[in-house]
Amino acid sequence: MPVKIRLQRHGKKGKPYYWIVAADARAKRDGKYLEKLGAYNPNTNPATIELNVDGAVQWLQNGAQPTDTARAILSYKGAMLKNHLAGGVTKGALTEEQAEAKFDAWLQEKAGKVQTKEAGLSEAQAKAKADALAAEKAVNEARIAAALPVEEVVEEVEAATDAPAEEAKASNEEE
Repeated sequence: MPVKIRLQRHGKKGKPYYWIVAADARAKRDGKYLEKLGAYNPNTNPATIELNVDGAVQWLQNGAQPTDTARAILSYKGAMLKNHLAGGVTKGALTEEQAEAKFDAWLQEKAGKVQTKEAGLSEAQAKAKADALAAEKAVNEARIAAALPVEEVVEEVEAATDAPAEEAKASNEEE
């Protein structure tokens, strides 16, 4: 029985949510599956992926073939690397401890990259919010200025132009 690791669509129209499953290749896309390995939510930024890495590696070692999208997800979460390192352990090129150390180092590096992206996104979101607030304040000030009667605006302009002249007079008198 050929087994594939693939995505099974859930969620509503326009808001997809996927399960990552190991299923018989002849089964329907959303039909019967052998084991649920995780979930993938592309609606968030960055996309949320929950994966049972050990279960995925077990299926890969038993000959399951991932689809292109599933392969990308497995690679992103490190299941493909762990499978590769497990192959090196069985061939004798690595010890189990070395393989675990390499995988842990890779996981830490990946977590740093994800945190950097999340920080950049939150910073950009905060900047966009501040810019929107500044634009809204400018529009409100323009609306208030437009609502004032013309006489008050003229008085405000005259008061603003008279103030520097009075200050200049006061400084001349002090000398």
